[in-house]
Amino acid sequence: MSLLMEQLNESVAYIQQQIGAAVAPQIGIVLGSGLGNFKNELHVQVSIPYENIPHFPVSTVKGHHGQLLLAEVSGKQVLVMAGRFHFYEGYTPQQVAYPIRVMKLLGIHTLLLSNAAGGVNPAFQVGDVMIIKDHISFFTPNPLIGKNEEALGTRFPDMSEPYSKAIIAKAEAIAQELGIHVHKGVYTGVTGPTFETRAEYQLIKAIGGDVVGMSTVQENIVAVHAGMQVFAVSIITDLGIREEENVITHEEVLQAAKDAEPKLTAIFKRLIAEL
Repeated sequence: MSLLMEQLNESVAYIQQQIGAAVAPQIGIVLGSGLGNFKNELHVQVSIPYENIPHFPVSTVKGHHGQLLLAEVSGKQVLVMAGRFHFYEGYTPQQVAYPIRVMKLLGIHTLLLSNAAGGVNPAFQVGDVMIIKDHISFFTPNPLIGKNEEALGTRFPDMSEPYSKAIIAKAEAIAQELGIHVHKGVYTGVTGPTFETRAEYQLIKAIGGDVVGMSTVQENIVAVHAGMQVFAVSIITDLGIREEENVITHEEVLQAAKDAEPKLTAIFKRLIAEL
């Protein structure tokens, strides 16, 4: 057995010990910047600090709580990452995506991702919600580089549908019923931690990106590699190319995400009920 599989099995065994080996949630959720308060909507049954889980990275970013939660929402048991890991924190792409592989081995088959992102599409405003239909990952290191672990997935995974069209259709119908306007577009992943220059925003717009952010794509790639269905949403927290004199701060991003959170929470709750 490879070192990676040994580590994953140790992580899984510890989590199963905490939540009960017979418990088998099938939906995983990753909460992004400013969206951690979604856990207030959850009936939390078990809370596990990341630092207690063997081989787990530890989140270092303001706005990320750093807990793995077993919870109930909309009548379903879910496994929730309250706080994620980022390449810019100094983790390898493999470490960033490690928890997703743990989720897969725990039986998760559907992954819901959320993030805060900068708006590139001129039609977007701060506080808007965008369902991710595709992504551009050329600007971030691929987490599958290196020896392939056949137990987790194929060497060359197909990425023609990185985000489930069926779940996207459900989410769009739910948003319409709830009277929540949502966009659908392309997420561009970058390394961070710097926000983008004006020239970089123009480049991202030119290649077809609607939003830009520092997370999500590595998690998605590993999930698709493992055969999971993925759904992802961005909250538009800043507009990088509209104003000549604008300055973006992390505090403003967190506040914008917090203000828009009720819309995302409403969609997620209904979506989980229908999955």
